Amino acid sequence: MVRDLAEDEQPRERLIRFGTDSLTDAELLAILMRTGSRKMNVIDTCRTMLQHFGGLHKLVRKNWRELRIIEGVADVKAITLEAAFELSRRLQSGSNGKPLFFKTPEDVASYFGPRMRDLQTEQFLVVFMNAAKVVTGHQVISKGGKTATVVDPAEVMRQAIMNEANSIIIVHNHPSANRRASRADIAITKKLIHAGDLLDIKVDDHVIIAGYDYLSMNAEGLMG
Repeated sequence: MVRDLAEDEQPRERLIRFGTDSLTDAELLAILMRTGSRKMNVIDTCRTMLQHFGGLHKLVRKNWRELRIIEGVADVKAITLEAAFELSRRLQSGSNGKPLFFKTPEDVASYFGPRMRDLQTEQFLVVFMNAAKVVTGHQVISKGGKTATVVDPAEVMRQAIMNEANSIIIVHNHPSANRRASRADIAITKKLIHAGDLLDIKVDDHVIIAGYDYLSMNAEGLMG
């Protein structure tokens, strides 16, 4: 048991004495998990979990149901971990309560990357902006599989009108982390641009989130 370890080897005590930087990924997870199983203490349980899922970056992609596959990770512990992962993503993409502007594709990727890079299926959303280019909200339009999602241009424009958007930015993720725009990505972008032209709603960009990378279709000249 963890309590049987020397005091300076226990994660909570190490954090208090030496700070978070001194702890391994397994030890930080162990503080959230609190206890292990009858066969393994909590630190060994967390090491097993990290090894099973291939490290921390892949672990945070898992939902609480997937985490339960590890012995010693019951529902409450798994839910606690997923909640902690989500809080981390929200902090990374937070706007500190100030009006949100997307001046560059990097701004878009910085905001939505933490929210979308860990998704295991494609998600397609639309960002709404007013005449001053202030972001007034965003809406998930569709969720698909690991390689594609179906997008209805009429629904995108309906949401834009309902949100009184003067312009929009399209954002979707590639779970494969391949940043290259597919033919389908280019085709739907052109359809949305055409639909927007008819309604006087400009499509400013289509940003693809690909793991820790991204692609701006506008910057790459793929919008025309």
